[in-house]
Amino acid sequence: MATKVAVIYYSATGNVYELARAIEEGVKEAGAEVRFRKVHELAPEEAIKSNQGWSDHALMTEDVLEASMDDLEWADAFIFGTPTRFGNVSAQLKQFLDQTGGLWFQGKLVDKVVGGFTSAQNPHGGQESTLLSMYNVFMHWGAIVVAPGYTDQSIFEAGGNPYGVSSTTHDEGPNEQELAAARYYGRRVTEKATALAASRV
Repeated sequence: MATKVAVIYYSATGNVYELARAIEEGVKEAGAEVRFRKVHELAPEEAIKSNQGWSDHALMTEDVLEASMDDLEWADAFIFGTPTRFGNVSAQLKQFLDQTGGLWFQGKLVDKVVGGFTSAQNPHGGQESTLLSMYNVFMHWGAIVVAPGYTDQSIFEAGGNPYGVSSTTHDEGPNEQELAAARYYGRRVTEKATALAASRV
């Protein structure tokens, strides 16, 4: 049976979305079944409409299904993405994570494999602290964090973040090096989840 991976993200103007799609490609390359999901938008409509990029991206992704607790229960592994907000996760993703108390209480997130990715406006805009703050949640779950580390040349070429895949915002979106790192990370998380599942047979 194929490994099941949920790629769950929040993206305002599309940078994290593009990373998420690249991660999804890597997950599929590793032979997994994938659910690609966005979290619910919390910002008011007037705020979204005031930013053309935000408004355009919301329209472009209106057919992407919203994540639910069922996606977490279904998956063997999750990879979460968020833009950096003052060195922390976005409110939208945080609200989703805050809803996991029931699954956590029942032990349904224990030993699932998890990773994270992010985007910020500049290289020192809080990318690493965003990932580490996200991982605090996963450690409370008892999940198994799989970081990219320095396990592939693509990580070095994308800027060398060992905690998770990250992108420095470019006018045209993530560059090819960052997308290559994201594809690699999708494969890596999937491979570790598959190996863990095989060890339980």
